Amino acid sequence: MERYEQRILRVVDYIHNHPSGDLSLDALADVAALSRFHFHRVFHAVTGETTAQTVRRLRMNKASYALAMTSTPLPRVARDVGYDNVASFTRAFRESFGMSPAAFRQRGEWRPFYRNPPKEMTMTQPVDIRQEPARRLACIAHRGAYHDIGQAFEKLYTLMVTRQLGSHAGQMIGVYYDDPSAVPLADLRSHAGFVLPDDIPIAAPLEEVILPAGRQAVLTHVGPYAGLPAAYDQLFALWLPKSAEEPGHSPTFEVYLNSPMEVSQEDLRTEIHLPLLDLQPKD
Repeated sequence: MERYEQRILRVVDYIHNHPSGDLSLDALADVAALSRFHFHRVFHAVTGETTAQTVRRLRMNKASYALAMTSTPLPRVARDVGYDNVASFTRAFRESFGMSPAAFRQRGEWRPFYRNPPKEMTMTQPVDIRQEPARRLACIAHRGAYHDIGQAFEKLYTLMVTRQLGSHAGQMIGVYYDDPSAVPLADLRSHAGFVLPDDIPIAAPLEEVILPAGRQAVLTHVGPYAGLPAAYDQLFALWLPKSAEEPGHSPTFEVYLNSPMEVSQEDLRTEIHLPLLDLQPKD
């Protein structure tokens, strides 16, 4: 946990010291020395706050100090905390403090801008570390809310039937590239896929996706799919920081061991796979 805390604190320091700099997810992932696929899930799960919320909070805290304790002109305050114009800064400041920057300056009081701590969690799902094989998937791409990926699976299933690939199909898998708390719903990227052997052709509109072999943390979620977001939070907030493991450089994916057509919602079994770095020294 201490290792991950130090990385998060490094990110907080970076945001505080560079409020007008590049605070994109990729830039902050580099500061944290974490995979861009998993940085934001780790940050959000550990802090209970998205990076966007942290950036705004620290920017507003810095701006409020400048307004209350210095005579720096308002346009300069806005630029110093990363806002190109006074109008957008004023809007963000009012949303945070309930008053305009001018009114805040006139009041002349400054207090740190705190937030409520996140709710405590406990692990309710088992996690195993496995050496997993590479998986070759025949996929349909989906863009948008993850809970709408069923449409892509329906298209995929139809193509598997019309091309007589059903007898060759292995596991049904969903690959998820983005963190829903960091990316707008309309821009979330995912793939709906079935495992296929190497000797079976994959032709458009199907796409081939290769999930690399390697060590993976596997959380087995039992119950409705609606419980999966909480399972991800447990994996990234509780298990990963205490595991001495490092997330790898490929996306998380879900393996569906059964389906709502076969069992009740309470008996659904879904594996969440988190790729891990191989931390063993090389000979």
